[in-house]
Amino acid sequence: MSNLLRPPTVRHTIGVLDRTLFAKTVNLAAVAITDKRKIAQWRQSLHKDNTLLGAERLANVVPHPDQTLASQGARCLLLHPKVRPTVPDTWTPLLRDGVEKQELGVVPYDLSLDYTYWSYDDVMQCLLPSDVRDEHDGFPSGFNQAGHVAHLNLRDQFLPYKKLIAQVLIDKNPGVRTVINKVTMVGTESEFRTFEYEVLAGDDDLNVEVRESECIFQFDYSKVYWNSKLEGEHRRLVHLFKPGEVVCDVMAGIGPFAVPAGKRGVFMWANDYNPESYRSLSSNIKRNKVTEYVQAFNEDGRTFIRNAADLVYAASTTGKYAVAKKKPVSRRRQHEDGGKATEERIPVPPTISHFVMNLPASAITFLPHYRGLYAGHEGLFEPHTGTKLPMVHVHCFAAKAGGEAPLLDICERITAELGFPIKLGDPEVPGEAAVLEIREVAPKKRMFCASFRLPAEVAFAPRE
Repeated sequence: MSNLLRPPTVRHTIGVLDRTLFAKTVNLAAVAITDKRKIAQWRQSLHKDNTLLGAERLANVVPHPDQTLASQGARCLLLHPKVRPTVPDTWTPLLRDGVEKQELGVVPYDLSLDYTYWSYDDVMQCLLPSDVRDEHDGFPSGFNQAGHVAHLNLRDQFLPYKKLIAQVLIDKNPGVRTVINKVTMVGTESEFRTFEYEVLAGDDDLNVEVRESECIFQFDYSKVYWNSKLEGEHRRLVHLFKPGEVVCDVMAGIGPFAVPAGKRGVFMWANDYNPESYRSLSSNIKRNKVTEYVQAFNEDGRTFIRNAADLVYAASTTGKYAVAKKKPVSRRRQHEDGGKATEERIPVPPTISHFVMNLPASAITFLPHYRGLYAGHEGLFEPHTGTKLPMVHVHCFAAKAGGEAPLLDICERITAELGFPIKLGDPEVPGEAAVLEIREVAPKKRMFCASFRLPAEVAFAPRE
C-alpha cells in the first residue's frame, strides 16, 4: 500500500512549483452496501478483518463511483489494495460471505489524489535530488514560527531550491503566509540579536501577533528577538515564580517571561537594551493588562542588575503596592458585597527572589555585576529573616559533548565570572548550581540554563 500511495515521480527542478504534476490515480476496490443503514456496521467489521483501507488523511467512506447512484446518496467503503475487484481469490471469507448474501457488491474504484493530499515530506522527496539531502535523508522542515512568519535557516545545499521549499512550506502550513531565510548569524549584524533576512515567499510583512501562555504579543519580527521553540522554557521558569515575589528579567525581550508571570501576580522588573524590544514590551504589558505588576526598563543589563535591586527596595520602603481584584468566594459574601469584586493591596517586597538572564551568547559575562548587589542590606536575608538570596537563572551555550562535560564547563565559566566557586549540584545548596539542557541549537551546540543561589560572599561584597 505504501508504494501505491506514494506521490508520482516528478522531475527535480529549481524552477517554479508545478502542482499539477502531483496528480495521481490509484486503482482500488470498494464495496457498495445494499442497505445504507448498515454502512457503520460493515465498516467496523471490515476494519477488524483488516480489509478496509487504512491510510492517513484518506476517508474510507466515499460516494459510489456510479454518478447516478452517488446522486441518490449511495456510498462505498474503500478496501485495502490487496483486494482486487475482479479477483475473488483476493477476497477474505467475510467479504465473500457478504457478496454471496447480496449484502455487498465489490466494484472498481479510481481514487484520485492531487497535490493537496501529499505531505510536506512527500513533496520534498519528489522535488529535492537525493544528493542534497542531509545525512539522515531529511529535508529542511524545521523552522521558527512567529505569527504568520516562518523563519528558515537553510543549509548551503538547499539554497538553490529555497523558493520551492518556501512555496511548499506555505502550502502545507495554513498559519504561514510569509517565509524568510536568515542570511546572517544572530548577533553578527546586531547586538540586539536581530538578523538580515530574505523573503522567499509571501509578503514582506513581519509585523506579527503571537499567542503564548494565554497572552498576546505583537511585535516587528525584523527588529526584535523571538524564538517560538523556547515556549517550554518560558513556561518552566514562570511556574517557578510565586505570586507576590519580585523577579528581575535582565534581558526581557518583548516579555515572554514577564507578561505571563505578571498575569500570575508576580512583580516583574523587565528590562531590555534594545529600544524596539522595550517599545514592544511596554505595549504588550498594556495589551495584556498587567501594568499593576510589570514595569518595563530600557537599560544596559549590566547596570540594571544593581539598579533593579535598589529600585525594588525603594518601592517597598515607600509602600508601593499592586491592586488585585478578588471575586467573592461564597454566596453569602457575594450577597454582602453586592456581587462586586473586592480589592486587595499586594505590597512590593523589599528583595528580588529571582533573576532571569536569557541572553545565552553572553549572559554569563554579566555575572560580575552581581557583586555587592545587597551590600549593607544583610539584615534583609537569612539568618536575620526567612528570606533567601536571589536565585539566578543564566542561559548559555555549550559545545555538544558526552556525559557531564558541558555542565562542568558551564560551572567553571560561572565561577570565573562570579569570582566565587560554583560546582554542579543542588541550587539550594550554597556554591552549587543545577544545569539543565534546554534545546539543541546546532549539530554541535546546545543551550542550557544554570540556576544557583547568589552566594552571600558575592551579594554582600563591597560595590566597586
